[in-house]
Amino acid sequence: MAELNVSVVSAERRVWEGAATQIIAKTTEGEIGILAGHQPMLAILAEGEIRVTTASGEKIAVDAAGDSSRSTTTP
Repeated sequence: MAELNVSVVSAERRVWEGAATQIIAKTTEGEIGILAGHQPMLAILAEGEIRVTTASGEKIAVDAAGDSSRSTTTP
């Protein structure tokens, strides 16, 4: 499956970086889903959760309002 090179950054630091197959995030224009093979994009994130499915199938959730993150592994 195709992969995305993803960097989730805050004003202070890089929050998460790695290979992913899917990103779902809330922007100022609404929720978006990004898959590999689509045009590169830059979006202004709204407060909420950024959900990343890594290339290995792990689910990562990052809080767009802060720098907290958690991860859960897909069974």
